[in-house]
Amino acid sequence: MQALTILGGGNTAFAVAANLTLRGFAVTLCEHPDFAATLEPICESRVIRLDGVAMRGVAKLHRVTTDFAEALANELVLLSVPAYAQKPFAELCAPHLRDEHVVVVTPGTLGSLEFARIVGRASLPDKQAITIAETDTAPYVCRKVAPDAAHIWGVVSGLGLGVLPATATERVTALLAEVFTVDGLNGSDSALTTYSHVLACGLSAMNPVVHPAGVLMNAGRVEYAHGEFHFYEEGVTPGVCNAIEAVDAERRAIGKALGLELTPVAEAFHRAGFGPRGDLWSVINGSHMLTQLRAPGALNTRWLTEDVPYGLAAWSLLGEQLGVKTPTMRALVDLASATLGQAFWKCARTPEQLGIGGLSADEMLKRVK
Repeated sequence: MQALTILGGGNTAFAVAANLTLRGFAVTLCEHPDFAATLEPICESRVIRLDGVAMRGVAKLHRVTTDFAEALANELVLLSVPAYAQKPFAELCAPHLRDEHVVVVTPGTLGSLEFARIVGRASLPDKQAITIAETDTAPYVCRKVAPDAAHIWGVVSGLGLGVLPATATERVTALLAEVFTVDGLNGSDSALTTYSHVLACGLSAMNPVVHPAGVLMNAGRVEYAHGEFHFYEEGVTPGVCNAIEAVDAERRAIGKALGLELTPVAEAFHRAGFGPRGDLWSVINGSHMLTQLRAPGALNTRWLTEDVPYGLAAWSLLGEQLGVKTPTMRALVDLASATLGQAFWKCARTPEQLGIGGLSADEMLKRVK
C-alpha cells in the first residue's frame, strides 16, 4: 500500500484524498493549523464521502492531522491549496523536509519555484536535493458538496507535470503514474504528460487565461444572479472567447521568449479531456464537464483573487523582465483591482519571489533544468 500525504482542506484536497483512499492508498490529510476548522467534520471519523464519475463510496483516511512533522513522515507529498496559501505551507514544511521528499504542487502556476526558494532559504545545505514539482491544473473538476463530502465531475486526462530539477522528471513521473490515472480508477493508464521544466508547466496553467476575463466580462450577471447561471455554457460567449484568446496570445509570447511553443488554450482544453477539438467556443460548449459548472456566487472569488495576482500579474511581470509586452493582461489586472478595490499589483507573485528576479531567459532555463 503506497503511503502519501495531501496538504490542504479544500475541494481538490478532499476529492483526491477520498479517491486515493478508495483505491487503496494510505492517505494522510494535513491542513494548516490556522484552518484546522476545515478538518473538524472528519477529524474523529476520518471519513469523506465521495461521489461522481470516478471512485464512489465512503473513504476512511489513514490519518487526519495539522501536525506537519507527523504528516511529512511520508516522502510523497501533494500540496493542493490556493496559490496564496502555498507560501505559508512551504514555511511550515521546510523544517521537516528531507532529501527523499517529493513535493507536488497541484496546481502550481509557478508555485514550485516559490516553494523551492522558501525551502532553500530555510533549510540546511544538506537538504538541497528535495524534488519539487507542479501540475498545470488540478487533477479533477471537483467540489466539496458538504463538510465531509466531495463530488468529482470529471478527471483531467492530460495532466501536465513539470519537475524541479528537470533532470528528475522521469523518476517523479514514474512515482506519480498510479496516483494520477486517466479515469481516476485502478488499473488505468497514467493521465500524466510532462513539460520540459517547471517554467513551461507554470506558463501552461489555463485558469488564469480563462477565469479573469470570463468573470470580469460577466461581472454584472454574477452580482445580480449570485452565480445562478452556467459559467462556461452561458457566460463564455464568442466575444468573451476573443478576450480570452488575447490573453492567451500574450502568454504564448512569454513562452516564446523562453524558447517554448506553448499549446494554445483551445487545444489545451481538448487535450485535457474537457471537450472536442475545435475553436475555444466549440471546445467549451461541447464539454460535458464544463457546461455543468455554475458561475461563482460573487466577484470576490478565487477566480479573481488567485488567478489575477498569481496568474496574470505574475506572468505580466515575468514578461516585462523578458521584454514581452502584455497589454491585455495588464488591463485585466487593473480592471480587477478597480472592481474589487484590491491592489493586485502590490500582492502579485514577482520574479524575485520565484527566485528568478533579474535573470535572463538563458539564466532562468539553466536554473530550472
